[in-house]
Amino acid sequence: MVLDGNAVRSVDRAAALLLALGESQGEAGVTELARRLGLHKSTASRLLATLERRGLVEQDGESGKYRLGLVVIRLAEQAERTLDLRGIAMPELERVARLTRETVSLAVLDGDESLTVAQADGPNLIAVADWTGRSTPLHCVASGKVLLAALAEREVLRIVRRGLIRHTERTIVELEPLLEELARVRRRGYATALSEFEVGLNAVAAPVVDGRGSVIAAVDIWGPAFRLPPRRLPELAALAREAAAAISARLSGTLV
Repeated sequence: MVLDGNAVRSVDRAAALLLALGESQGEAGVTELARRLGLHKSTASRLLATLERRGLVEQDGESGKYRLGLVVIRLAEQAERTLDLRGIAMPELERVARLTRETVSLAVLDGDESLTVAQADGPNLIAVADWTGRSTPLHCVASGKVLLAALAEREVLRIVRRGLIRHTERTIVELEPLLEELARVRRRGYATALSEFEVGLNAVAAPVVDGRGSVIAAVDIWGPAFRLPPRRLPELAALAREAAAAISARLSGTLV
């Protein structure tokens, strides 16, 4: 999707309104916000109405003033948790990367995709791309399978009904084989992906859990198939599970 100049300007103004509300003492009126940002009152009112529909701002029924909405608060909490998770996980990711000489990453569920939020690269001559900030499908990467296996079956069914893209000839795109694969993931405590997202790219991943035992992330060890052949995956799975357990313990406040 390509945004034209007017759309970009509207997005910029909406972002400025959110920032201005964040800097206000609790609430601010349309006139005050328009004056601070140099906007016409009608423009500010229209943008605020759009933000309100998305739950990003709320309007007080009595005063008519606006404040940040619950959606913004939830996004801020999620961002804070992600930053905390990255800070806790990075030492483990770096340790395993040095030990295995492979790339180790941390992924979280982002909508219906797996989002890489941290990555540590092993000391290998053949470098790999930095996937931090990039999303991948859940059904064909090891970290995605771990996250998918933790979802309720109705969520898995919803995702499958929407349609799974076949990235390679090894990609699982049918419901029954996928459910069987997810059952294996839960039974073994780790997931594998062999040339399922990209030909020649293999991976193994293990779940990170919070203090309540809910899966919140996945530690993923991945690299080219010639360095990660199937016979090496059990060894790497053990290391991924060890790292995931250490991160989980630190998240719950347990010393390891």
